Amino acid sequence: VRLGVDQCIQKFLDVARQTECFFLQKRLQLSVQKPEQVIKEDVSELRNELQRKEALIQKHLGKLRHWQQVLEDISVQHKKPAEMPQGPLAYLEQASANIPAPMKPT
Repeated sequence: VRLGVDQCIQKFLDVARQTECFFLQKRLQLSVQKPEQVIKEDVSELRNELQRKEALIQKHLGKLRHWQQVLEDISVQHKKPAEMPQGPLAYLEQASANIPAPMKPT
């Protein structure tokens, strides 16, 4: 059984190599016959990559702005004198004031 499996795997790998070779030959023929097509494909791939990276940069900038605002809010809270509320719920009011706002989905 193991020998049969090994033979099947080897046959599959051989066919995969032949298929890859076929497509590489066709790609070479295309690049010789129509070099502008290859350039168009490359340009298209580069544009897609730039768009993806631009979206990633925008996502990170949004997160950066959010955390800068959080840090700014914290520094403002620490700079102003703490007003100590009086009453039975004073501790809870003070503790809840330090809880950051929920993050907005980006």
